[in-house]
Amino acid sequence: MLSWGNSRWGALALFCFAFAESSFFPIPPDVLLIALCIGAMTRSFRFAAICLGGSIVGAMAGYGIGYFLWQTPAGEYTAIADFFFAHVFSEEAFLRVQNLYNQYNFWIVFTAGFTPLPYKLFTITGGLFHIDFAMFIIASIVSRGLRFFAISWLIWKFGSPIKSFIDKYFNLIAIAFTVLLIGSFVLVGHLV
Repeated sequence: MLSWGNSRWGALALFCFAFAESSFFPIPPDVLLIALCIGAMTRSFRFAAICLGGSIVGAMAGYGIGYFLWQTPAGEYTAIADFFFAHVFSEEAFLRVQNLYNQYNFWIVFTAGFTPLPYKLFTITGGLFHIDFAMFIIASIVSRGLRFFAISWLIWKFGSPIKSFIDKYFNLIAIAFTVLLIGSFVLVGHLV
């Protein structure tokens, strides 16, 4: 992936990797985003926007995978769902997770989009549970935008020496930020 950082096709590759990572591919686009930003620091925010665009289009594709492959238009489970109910988890467990999604949908998508959790699993399950699409897109734009623009800003501000800091600590900082953010909303909710 790093070889794309020196290619004239780097921006297109970044869009494609971000798309794929949000819907089916296991490697996050952060590695290519960092390489491109280090190679052309003045275009760091442009690369973040390209990464965000690919990620959002990929999230829509992931949502579609979950939405259309789990149930028929008539609302009946497909063979894929039947297989999972028979061999992976029960329908009761599925319904419990669906209730959690319905209750905390924005925060689940936000957390997955900002932290190192596998985002594609959450885009697919968002569609699978038919969560509100507009809310899904808003949560995705906010969380992925924060993630990609934070990385780009760090490189734009501090240059290539920040790369090792991002590699070591960005995921921990992202998790801590998310825990503090959600914890503050929970605390405010209990106080009100």
